[in-house]
Amino acid sequence: MPIVLKTSPLLWTRLAALAFTCVAFSIAVHGGRVTHGTGDFCIFCWAFSFAGTLIVILVELFNLQTKAPVSWKNFPITFACYAALLCLSASIIFPLYFLKGSTGQSEIRDFRIVSTVFSCLATIAYITEVSLTKARPGEVAGYMATAPGLLKVVETFVACIIFVLISEPVLYDRHDSVKYCMSVYCICFIISAVIILLCIGEWTGCLPFPFARFLSGYALLAVVLYLSATIIWPVFNFDPKHGGQKQRPYSCSSAMGLCSWDKAMGVAILTGLNFILYLADLIYSSRLVFVSA
Repeated sequence: MPIVLKTSPLLWTRLAALAFTCVAFSIAVHGGRVTHGTGDFCIFCWAFSFAGTLIVILVELFNLQTKAPVSWKNFPITFACYAALLCLSASIIFPLYFLKGSTGQSEIRDFRIVSTVFSCLATIAYITEVSLTKARPGEVAGYMATAPGLLKVVETFVACIIFVLISEPVLYDRHDSVKYCMSVYCICFIISAVIILLCIGEWTGCLPFPFARFLSGYALLAVVLYLSATIIWPVFNFDPKHGGQKQRPYSCSSAMGLCSWDKAMGVAILTGLNFILYLADLIYSSRLVFVSA
């Protein structure tokens, strides 16, 4: 099997990301003494990113793009975008839980600092990869390499964070209006995830309607839904007239991690963020030209 080795900025960027993620999770496992679920999540972020990057490099090294069961116009940049978001999350969460207020052994703290630094470097490497492979203005490219495609990745990732915050403890069972917000998050997440899978699997041509028209219609629907959720969620969580709590409870200051009020506020902020992302998605989708699978 011939090996195709073409050095380029993209290859060096992927090799850097591979090395940074490898160091990050290896150091954390070796000497960081990561014990609970939060640490396991960070290690998963680094290990998943490392494994995916290794697969992408090997496929291109052995020139197997045409034999891959996915669209190679869409898969590498989709993975790189998710990896950037995962490493960014780990770069924020890991020091908050394992470095903030740490009074343990200095050697363990040093290991954790090294993991954090290399996680930040991996984030930069993946962002650079996305920047190198995204579609340029006027360029014909796969959907996931365009701005709306990348926005879909960020939208689903933000929705996943909302699901984590909203589920433990359950924050959406107090009022029907809050349950409506939860349904908005679920509906938009599922449709966006399906769009990503259709593009990666090159199944968009199997749809009984024009894919571009569907994207524009869905983006408009998502904007309307998220606009309503952006208004309703804060009203029924922070307005005392509707059973909410306007001020942050004093008990939250001494609680480890995020209390229920903090999580509700985080959901409100992320809901507004996703509304902005879907609005940008609608604007881009209305003038998008791409290669349909």
